[in-house]
Amino acid sequence: MTTSINRFIKGGMYLFLALIIVSCSEIGEQTDPVTQSNLKSIPEVLKTLEQGDAGQDVNARRSAGATYATFNAALGKSGLASVFSRNDLTVFAPTDAAFAALGLNPGNIGSVEGLTNILLYHVVAGSVFSTDLTAGFVPTLNGAAVKISLMGGAKVNEANIVMVDKQARNGVIHGIDRVLLPPAENIMQLVDGNQDFSILKTAIDAAGLREALATTNDLTVFAPTNQAFFNLLEELGYDSLGKLVGAIGTDGLISVLKYHVFAGGRIYSSDLSNGDITMFSEDKVTVDVSGPKLIDLGGRESMIIGTDVQATNGVVHVIDTVILNL
Repeated sequence: MTTSINRFIKGGMYLFLALIIVSCSEIGEQTDPVTQSNLKSIPEVLKTLEQGDAGQDVNARRSAGATYATFNAALGKSGLASVFSRNDLTVFAPTDAAFAALGLNPGNIGSVEGLTNILLYHVVAGSVFSTDLTAGFVPTLNGAAVKISLMGGAKVNEANIVMVDKQARNGVIHGIDRVLLPPAENIMQLVDGNQDFSILKTAIDAAGLREALATTNDLTVFAPTNQAFFNLLEELGYDSLGKLVGAIGTDGLISVLKYHVFAGGRIYSSDLSNGDITMFSEDKVTVDVSGPKLIDLGGRESMIIGTDVQATNGVVHVIDTVILNL
């Protein structure tokens, strides 16, 4: 990969320092010095919170009495307790009330399908305190990312952060008021389920790329809409996708579709920066964040009109023009 890709992917597993201004009255004060020797593991800390602890709540009135017994029980049911005890992690733990809103409690949490993936979607590698949070997408141990926003109060996706900086021996816990649900469909399933991608779906099937888009991990796809294909056919003087494929051949179609895929990782809108990236076709495309837009080898511009549609194996952005490398 080129150095431009390194500039392009700014998220990764690192979070850049950004101060969340929270008054001392909001987060409380730690009266006892904290040392590694007197700290408990993450599951052990969660256990102490089962009786409620509002000592460091962002909003004491909202989160006073919040408990975390269901999340802790889920760790035991899924077999992840040891993972959460040994590794350096940041956990966004839903309160018992958040689970109860979904009809879940310590007694039935083990019956949830895909529980392990759900729990891993609440965890970020490394210790990330409230003063380290920055707006943007952060990869979780699930593989998909959560979106951190700071405007109007700190949030993870749509969940409010209601407790901050509960330190453990091997990381830190933040409390949230909703359960985070990871993406459930792969990229090909997202394409299949969107009527505005019906021509893209036909092109993918004609190129034999369905399996690759369904099973390859960590892809970023820039997906042209049906109108983008209609505009291309009109521009080139063809009245159907089949005639275009007849002119460029199956190999040409495969090359064009691969030109819409970045196979070097999941690139979110918060990671975009000006510069060139090398696509799966091995051709470069230029990113211009003023659009934001893509500029292909012939200087054609494609506006990015939809962003950050997450899949189990990557992320999809929507574009209004088919980019070409022919």
